[in-house]
Amino acid sequence: MKGNVHLYTGNGKGKTTAAIGLAIRAAGAGMKVFIAQFIKGRHYNELSALEKFEGQIVIKQYGRDCFIKNEPEEADRMAARRGFDEVEKIVMEGAYDMVVLDEINIALYYELVDISEVAMMIKKRPEHVELVLTGRYAPQSLIDLSDLVTNMDEIKHYYHNGIEARPGIEY
Repeated sequence: MKGNVHLYTGNGKGKTTAAIGLAIRAAGAGMKVFIAQFIKGRHYNELSALEKFEGQIVIKQYGRDCFIKNEPEEADRMAARRGFDEVEKIVMEGAYDMVVLDEINIALYYELVDISEVAMMIKKRPEHVELVLTGRYAPQSLIDLSDLVTNMDEIKHYYHNGIEARPGIEY
């Protein structure tokens, strides 16, 4: 089966949720999945949920915390750089049927990862590897390289009414 490139972007909620749902569906079909979370370094409940898929879904974080409210520091750049180097090798080895690069677009937006390297990885990946890229601010070059692009638009969000992020729903 030929792998495609999915891109979930936009200002709305649900990009990571969609990618994890697709990963679970792939695992249900017997596929091996690797999920790389860029920027994220704290505990999100998807980590706990995906432990139940041990052997089929591997998830690894390449961030220190969620710096989005501040500017990234050098340690954030180093974490993203190490993460991309590791993920690129994983993709090129082809041992996983699906590789999710969660929040890669944010890493690109903050120039923590080089867009030309991501594009080259997409173009040179083994034919069977399905790639899923998430995060706001998707660059046009990745949109052009993708086979499926979904833009999640925020129309209304309870966060604007003072409802904070809730465990199991937002994290």
